[in-house]
Amino acid sequence: MTADLVGRLDTDLVGVCVVGSANLDLVATAQRLPQPGETVLGTDYAEYPGGKGLNQAVAAARSGAHTAFVGAVGDDAAGHRLLAVLAVDSIDAGRVRCLADIATGRALIGVGSSGENSIIVVPGANALVEIGSLPTAQVVLAQLEVPRQAIVDAFRLARSNGATTVLNPAPAVALDAELLSLCDVVIPNEHEAELLGGVDRLLAHGVRAVVVTLGERGAQLHTADGVTTIAPFTVATIDTTAAGDTFCGAFCARLAIGEPIEAALRFASAAAALSTTRRGAVPSVPYCDEVEALLTTSG
Repeated sequence: MTADLVGRLDTDLVGVCVVGSANLDLVATAQRLPQPGETVLGTDYAEYPGGKGLNQAVAAARSGAHTAFVGAVGDDAAGHRLLAVLAVDSIDAGRVRCLADIATGRALIGVGSSGENSIIVVPGANALVEIGSLPTAQVVLAQLEVPRQAIVDAFRLARSNGATTVLNPAPAVALDAELLSLCDVVIPNEHEAELLGGVDRLLAHGVRAVVVTLGERGAQLHTADGVTTIAPFTVATIDTTAAGDTFCGAFCARLAIGEPIEAALRFASAAAALSTTRRGAVPSVPYCDEVEALLTTSG
C-alpha cells in the first residue's frame, strides 16, 4: 500500500503541484465568535496571504518539496502581493493567471480566544482557474475552492503522468463518481467526511486511502486493510487557521520525497500542530527543521 502511492522519484521533476485558490485573508480576532445576528467587539485585525491552495503550496515547499502552484489572481495589489509570497518560498508560479477586471479572492476570518475560527470565502479570480497544462510532478494536490472542472482536468493529466492525486474536499460539497475515480488519497476532516457520505463510500468509489483529520486528536488513515491512528501533538494553540492546509501540504511533500505514508502523516500532524501556535495562514506554516525538532522531542 505505502510504496505504490508514490510514483517514480526523479529530482528533476516537481515534487508537489498544487492546484487551488489564492486569497488575501482579512482576520478579525475577538474574545468569542458571534452568534447569528450578533455583533461582538474585536480585539485585533490583520491581513495575511492565504487561500487553501496557496497555504498548501507554502506548506509543501517548507516541508522540503520542490513545489509548483496553479491558480489565478486579480491584476491588483492583493494579487501581486500573493505572487510575491510564492516567490519568497521559491514556488513555481509560471501557471498562475493574473487576470484584469476581477478582484483577487478574499477570505473573511473570525478567530475566537480559544483559537477556533469561522471563515467566509469570496472566490474572485479563483472562480476562473483553468488547466492548460501541468508540470510533471510526483503528487498533485487540489481542494474545492476552484472550479470542479479544473480539478478533473488536473487529475486526468496527473494520472497520465503517473502522479499520485490528493484531494482535500474543502469546502465540502458532493463529490461525484467521476471525480472520486481520479483520487488516490482524500483528506477530509470529520465534518467533511460525514457530509461526503462517510469513509466507506469514498473507499468504495476507488479512493485508495482516506485520511480523516481530527484536530487536537490527531488523524486516522483508512484503507482497504483497516484503520491506523496518527497520534496528536500537544501544543499551546492560539489560532487554528490553516492547520488543515498545513497538514495537507506537508503530507504531500513528504510523500513526494519518498517517505512511507504513515511517516508522512506523522510529519504532517506535527506541522499542523505547530501552525496552531501562530496567528494567520501563511505566516503560521512551519519550516521543515521546526517540524523535525518537534518530532524529535516528542519521540
